[in-house]
Amino acid sequence: MISHDLLLITQSYITEHIDTFHDKRLQKLTTLKLHTILRRKNPYLFRAKNILTAHDLIQSFLDAYISSQEETIFGDFLEGLAIQINQMVYQGIKSSAEGIDLEFNKKVCAIWFRSNQDLTGVIVAK
Repeated sequence: MISHDLLLITQSYITEHIDTFHDKRLQKLTTLKLHTILRRKNPYLFRAKNILTAHDLIQSFLDAYISSQEETIFGDFLEGLAIQINQMVYQGIKSSAEGIDLEFNKKVCAIWFRSNQDLTGVIVAK
């Protein structure tokens, strides 16, 4: 029963929030200024990568910026989904502790997520 409810909650969350994900992506692009991209990137790195034309340089800066923004926005989207599922399955909450994302009581458990899989962790105390 929980698995069916969990599927419905997951589908509902994605349906309700996927537009927000896309809207945030579009907002980042429409408000982006060239000087914002230029001040955050090291031009010597791109020279070392043999990028020689202004077009290629700007395209590389833009690609790096968009990729970074998408990872952040998508990470927030997935965190919200994880909180929703945690709430439903374990009556858990988003943690207020720094560095911990989820808390739930199944003999005390705390979970944190990072975009790098190596940094995902679980603490269980019995």
